Amino acid sequence: MPRTARLDAPGILHHIIIRGIERKQIFRNKHDRDNLLHRLSKLLPETGTTCYAWAFMSNHAHFLLRTGQIALSRVMMRLLTGYAVYFNHRYKRNGPLFQNRYKSIICQEDIYLKELVRYIHLNPLRAGIVRNISQLNNYAYSGHSVLIDRKQCQWQDSRYILSFFGNRVGKARSNYLEYVEQARDQGRRKELTGGGLIRSLGGWEEVKKVRFKGRERIKSDERILGESDFVDQVLRIADESLSRQYELKRLGYDLKKVEEKVARKYKVDTKYIYVKGRKKDRVECRSLYCYWAAHELKVPLTELAKKFDLSVPAVYYAVQRGEKIAEENNYQLID
Repeated sequence: MPRTARLDAPGILHHIIIRGIERKQIFRNKHDRDNLLHRLSKLLPETGTTCYAWAFMSNHAHFLLRTGQIALSRVMMRLLTGYAVYFNHRYKRNGPLFQNRYKSIICQEDIYLKELVRYIHLNPLRAGIVRNISQLNNYAYSGHSVLIDRKQCQWQDSRYILSFFGNRVGKARSNYLEYVEQARDQGRRKELTGGGLIRSLGGWEEVKKVRFKGRERIKSDERILGESDFVDQVLRIADESLSRQYELKRLGYDLKKVEEKVARKYKVDTKYIYVKGRKKDRVECRSLYCYWAAHELKVPLTELAKKFDLSVPAVYYAVQRGEKIAEENNYQLID
């Protein structure tokens, strides 16, 4: 079955889950966790991405993020690729670190925000990393300790979350902690890890009990957690964001056409783009090609890596260079 496309738009709330390949560890020690925290501290402010909740376990991690103008896919690509390069180098290993793609579920904020913050922050307790709420309060690798003022974290938006629990900070923290304690015995909740309206209502048996008036209908999508109107709205926004891809296809843009466009820009033969070497114009050709291919045509980095006989991280950095080249020179794929 083909993979479903990512859904994204500025301001959308996402529950992100990353897992180690074959459920293996992605964090072996404190040093690893601190490395990812450092990356988040740089990347999230730089990309205008807001974080409301997060938790690190040994073989997976959860985040509750709101996207800015930079697409979530680009944020996660930078975060996970950079960390995987660090991890493989540190432990002298090869191959992918993470299981497939990260999981991203778009969430309807007014219904699920508080519930997701609690669910994510209780993960270390469910996983047995801590034994009780008291230990969770002091667990350094979860946003829970930030919300109750046991840890400082500049890139986590605590103020917004606490505003849902009270007007005064002290009282809000107390109310939040009570809210978390009320769910300390809850197990894993599948309805909070994707499945659209059908799952959020409690399955098809519950859906059958719901009576919709007029022409209203149930809308479900495994990538979205919310009610029918919300699912419709998100899918509409996603369709609009895909319009450029459709336009590119309509105009016949493929890798061959990108290759020709880059060659014209630099006044070189198309074969020149694929010749290995660090000559400035050759690197720029390759970088611009990779950027347009990945950003505009959505070609996977793995495919580009094979095409250029490079590693995926090398292609990732080429895409970054290409983006900078395009911005500085106002290069457009479609003139």
